[in-house]
Amino acid sequence: MITTLKEKVLNGHSLTKEEAMHLSSAELSPLCEAADQIRRHFCGNAFDMCSIINGKSGRCPEDCKYCAQSAHYAANTTVYPLLSPEEILQAAEANAANGILRFSIVTSGKRLSDKEVEQVCDSFRKIQETCSISLCASMGLLTEKQFGMLKSAGVVRYHNNLETSRRFFPKICTTHTYEDKIQAIQDAQAAGLTVCSGGIIGLGETMEDRIDMALTLRELHIRSVPINVLNPIPGTPLEHNTPLKEEDVCRTAALFRFLLPDAILRMAGGRGLMGDQGRRVFQSGANGAITQNMLTTGGVTVHEDKILAEELGFEIRLYE
Repeated sequence: MITTLKEKVLNGHSLTKEEAMHLSSAELSPLCEAADQIRRHFCGNAFDMCSIINGKSGRCPEDCKYCAQSAHYAANTTVYPLLSPEEILQAAEANAANGILRFSIVTSGKRLSDKEVEQVCDSFRKIQETCSISLCASMGLLTEKQFGMLKSAGVVRYHNNLETSRRFFPKICTTHTYEDKIQAIQDAQAAGLTVCSGGIIGLGETMEDRIDMALTLRELHIRSVPINVLNPIPGTPLEHNTPLKEEDVCRTAALFRFLLPDAILRMAGGRGLMGDQGRRVFQSGANGAITQNMLTTGGVTVHEDKILAEELGFEIRLYE
């Protein structure tokens, strides 16, 4: 079954949900090996590595149950307003000097105000003047006008995770809807931005939910897909969730590769929990990473990621 479905994908055909569900119970090692073959066929040895800065932290009015920045919960997180353009420029310059090719400003909250968007646009313009680095943003459910402002300031890609499947989403967040997420993605695309969108695994969802999310991403033509592994944070409603086993993460990455053969599957939050820093996942179809620290949790250093990528035969470069 694995070989037959692998050949179907390599020949340019899309798997159905039923075929993906069959694969979800396949033997793990040959599944991961086949996913890696698909990755090499469609993406070559590209390894797309980016970093983020937490540009505005805490007091978020949304109730996402995994998030330490939500004002609804008692998680211990740092709170500060939007960083100045000078502070953000300093971080961007440090990342560019360290060989990072993509840099994203990430902010808490449902969406930024027009005034805040103008401020971050000033930050992006300053970065463009001094750094050779691709610019990304993750600032909530912006309007099409605000997406246009970001595009004009030099932003290339916008990030907005679906987080999970349409079915499971209401169990994770009630202050905005799945449709709100999809509308923001489509508005960003309409403004000329490419979109980075994925989710979090380990929220309590099923493998079918993960497959449904991947299928929605495929429908939206997403080619940069962050895969976060829940790092249960004290003070959040999911603090007692059992962390996923590495095998489960590898299986998910492999299935995503079968369903999204030409995408960058970007290992993101939670990778630092793995004993091998994600090595097995990068042999199971994944081919990108958010490096250094995440928003409220630790990560893997740039130096460690460069060594890991080289050892696995990847070339760190932008993949569009």
